[in-house]
Formats: sequence, structure tokens, C-alpha cells
Amino acid sequence: MRSLTTRVWATAIFATMAMGLAVVSGPSPSAMSSAATSFIASLTPEQRQRATFAFDGAERTRWHFIPTESFPRNGLTIKEMSAPQRKLAHDLLKTGLSQRGYLTATQIMDLERVLHAIESAQARPGAFVRDPERYFFSIFGTPSNTATWAWRVEGHHMSLHFTVAGGRLVAGTPTFFGSNPAEVREGPSKGTRVLAREEDAARALLESLDASQLSKAIIDATAPGDIVTMNRLKIDPLTPEGLLASGLSAAQRALLVSLVDVYVGRMADDVAAEARARIAKAGWERVAFAWAGSAERGKKHYYRVQGPTFLIEYDNTQNEGNHVHSVWRDFDGDFGEDLLREHLRSTQHTRGGG
Repeated sequence: MRSLTTRVWATAIFATMAMGLAVVSGPSPSAMSSAATSFIASLTPEQRQRATFAFDGAERTRWHFIPTESFPRNGLTIKEMSAPQRKLAHDLLKTGLSQRGYLTATQIMDLERVLHAIESAQARPGAFVRDPERYFFSIFGTPSNTATWAWRVEGHHMSLHFTVAGGRLVAGTPTFFGSNPAEVREGPSKGTRVLAREEDAARALLESLDASQLSKAIIDATAPGDIVTMNRLKIDPLTPEGLLASGLSAAQRALLVSLVDVYVGRMADDVAAEARARIAKAGWERVAFAWAGSAERGKKHYYRVQGPTFLIEYDNTQNEGNHVHSVWRDFDGDFGEDLLREHLRSTQHTRGGG
């Protein structure tokens, strides 16, 4: 029989999961297929050639979050699209994200304007183009409700990947969101913090820990210079783990669930539900929280949340602690690899006639 503490924790978890998010009309795979088909149909032959790729080619798993000058990208940019095409591109983007996730994505794009203004005011020669329309849309394979295909939206500080197998399975990782500056400290947008939830939810958990818990959670007095996994194609669990959820009180566990849901809740409802189900199946008690760097707000810091199936990394060390990189990775599910294996086994079984 479960203890009272466990029951309280479970209640807190399910209450957090039930927090209101925008509902995508219809299952994401169907909505994605419809939106991607409409987007492709709107393109000229030349645009279509730039926007579409083979599903099984190397391009699908080629990704990064740094400026395009440092990592040349392929795909069709928003700048190259007509107004109707841009609307269709954004319609596609909305199918993979919740309302909050879509708002975050568009704010990151628009932050390029702020970054351009800051660099111009500081008379710093622009080594990089700061352009909110320099985000690339790419389709891999042929969108349909039966085929296996994928799509990506990527540019500076954003990399989103979605994979559909057999019209029913969806994977949404890697998912990268960044923000420079983390907090706008001057100009008309002063006070803007695009990734505020990502920092504030982690700080709420950190500040709830007692001395004994902090000794396990704080893994280094100095934060790493960036997320540890960078843009590696395949990742493994990181060490040290930090503080396991099994060592938290019920209230602290609820804060951990809330932190994870900041990331999960950016995805469309059914994509988010799949991520939550994987975490629950592997065991919330095995999820760990780790912090590195200063605990003082405005100073360089880093944290990660890691479970048996997933990894969240958040780093704010560049620009003297005012430049955020954050990522969600699945150890066995990035680019839909586990879902593709499952789909292939299912398809082979069906063809074999049982």
C-alpha cells in the first residue's frame, strides 16, 4: 500500500498536469499532415526544392542552435515566403506547439530585432545577421496520414523537430529554445524575459532545498560554458545526476513536476501527453535535479533535469549570465528513432500475417 507521502506526490503531479493549455484541434499527426500539405502546395517549384528533402537522408538529423553564419542551414526561410505562404508556415508551426509554446517560438524570432538594436547601439560590427525572418522550414518525406515523414523549423536559438510514423506516432525532440538577451535591460522591450518560466521554476525548486539536499543538488560551483550535450546527434545520461526526486518532500516533488512541465507544456497536447507518459512509466522517483554555478539571480548558472528517458539542460553563462540556452532531449527518442523502430516492427508483423 502506498504511503501518504506517495499519494500526496501523485496528487500534486496529476494536478500539475491538468493545468490549462491550449488544445490543438484534432490529433497532431493529422493536423501536421494537413498543414504541411497546404504549405508545400503553396510553394513555387524553386521554393519546394529548397524546402523538401528525403526522409532517410542525412539532412533530417543535421541540426544546431547557433547563428547561420556559423552553421549553414538548409530549408526555406520566412523571408523568402509571400504573405500567404508565411501564414501557412505559421499554421504548421502551431500544430506542433501549445499556445504558450507558439508564443515562445515567435518571441524568440522577434528577439533578433532587439539583439540587432543592442549590437547597433553598442557600435559592434555585426558578425552575424540578426533577422526575425531568417528561420528555415523543412519537410522530410511526403506528409500524409499513412506515411512516415518529418518536419523542422530552425534558426538562431530555435530548433524544433517533429516525426510522424504511420499517421499516428509523433516525436518532438530535440527541442531547443534560446534567448539573447535573457532579460532585455534597455529600450522599448525593457524587462522582457522570453524564457522566464524556465529560470523561475528551477529557482523555486532550488530555493526550497535544505542544506543536505543542496549538497547533492549542487554539482559544481562553476557553471559550464554551454549546455553539455550541445548539438550531438546521440546523447547518453550525464553524471553526476544530482538530487533524485525520491529525496524530495511532496511539495518539492510538485515543484520538480512543475519545472518539467514548463518544457513539456510547450508542445501540442498529445505530444506533451506522450512525453509525460514516458516519464511516468520510467518512474518520477528516478528523475534528478542538478544545479551548477551561482544561486544568485543575474549570475552565471546552469541546471539539468534528468530521468531514465529524457534530459533537460539549461545554461545561462554567456554575456555575463544574460544569454540562455535550453534543450529537451530524449535518450532513445530524438528524431523519432524509437517510434520508427516500433512502427517498423509493427509493419513487418502485419505484413507477415501474424
